[in-house]
Amino acid sequence: MATVKTAISLQEYLFEQAEAIAAEMKISRSRLIAIALEEFIRRHQNRILLEKINAAYGDISDTETSKSIGNITENHRSVIEDEC
Repeated sequence: MATVKTAISLQEYLFEQAEAIAAEMKISRSRLIAIALEEFIRRHQNRILLEKINAAYGDISDTETSKSIGNITENHRSVIEDEC
């Protein structure tokens, strides 16, 4: 996979924390930032998916089905929130 170089500006405290974590993990700063960005994108996509699921099932009138979907939605929300 091709890589692209980019320059970013960070607050000093954030840079220092990234430096320390990268050193602790024995990876480059670039790899650390790539890992963090991949995780952020995954969480963002999960939130969008949850919103779509909620929109698709938001108008169900059957009480039992609504309750089941509510439980599933709540479980999914917990997983996403635990990851944040």
